[in-house]
Amino acid sequence: MKKIAIEIRWAIQFSIVSLVWMIFEKTMGWHDELISKQAIYTNLFAFVGIGIYFIALSDKKKNYYKGTMDWKQGFMSGMILSTIIAILSPMVQSITYTYITPHFFENIIKYMVTEKVQTQSQAEMYFNLKSFTIQGIFGAFSFGVLTSAFVAFVLKTKITTHEK
Repeated sequence: MKKIAIEIRWAIQFSIVSLVWMIFEKTMGWHDELISKQAIYTNLFAFVGIGIYFIALSDKKKNYYKGTMDWKQGFMSGMILSTIIAILSPMVQSITYTYITPHFFENIIKYMVTEKVQTQSQAEMYFNLKSFTIQGIFGAFSFGVLTSAFVAFVLKTKITTHEK
């Protein structure tokens, strides 16, 4: 457990920040009166997520690997982080759509049908807690894998020529 304590801590922080982001989206009106903007603006969270991965893997490098971390170590740490975030995702989805924005699904379904993007049944099949929970799990993991690979590459300890 001590080996992955940093990843657990940052996965919890990532989940909390995700909930705060949902409160922000709701406050901005992207879940009701400005719902047409939600699909675009929600993607801004990717920058926040990448930032958290960067801080988390920097923490792992500094405090676990004592300042020296290769790409594989960073990537594996990111994979553990991604897995824990994916495991926490159903709880985050449930809190989001039960307490923070309980009318989101009815609002987005109404918007999609009114704008003739989807039929009522198509929208209902896609926009519901079960669907978003599954998307959240797989989205968190796939985003995490890509982000981990990138951040681990950036943070890996560079080997100088005299160290070779």
